[in-house]
Amino acid sequence: QVQLVESGGGLVQPGGSLRLSCAASGISFSWYTMGWYRQAPGKQRELVARITSGGTIDYADSVKGRFTISRDNARNTAYLQMNSLKPEDTAVYLCNAERFKARLWGQGTQVTVSS
Repeated sequence: QVQLVESGGGLVQPGGSLRLSCAASGISFSWYTMGWYRQAPGKQRELVARITSGGTIDYADSVKGRFTISRDNARNTAYLQMNSLKPEDTAVYLCNAERFKARLWGQGTQVTVSS
């Protein structure tokens, strides 16, 4: 079964940290560009970070220096380490796998940053 399953979201205070995981199944994981997107209520979905099969990484300007994306091809899992979280980081975070015209999405995990 082809699927992406996110985990690791939750409620955290400003300045705190969370680590999101995206476990993939049914795909040749190492061939795919893995990305993390987020969508806040009333806002468009936006790219947070992505890592290609070759290890090239891009970040949104708003998270540079605070978030780190990584992947473990042996475990078919992508990660997003989020540090120094801000209230404006509150959103549903979605995992994405992309290769040529194939695009897969996870169901999303809620991240809420609030005191």
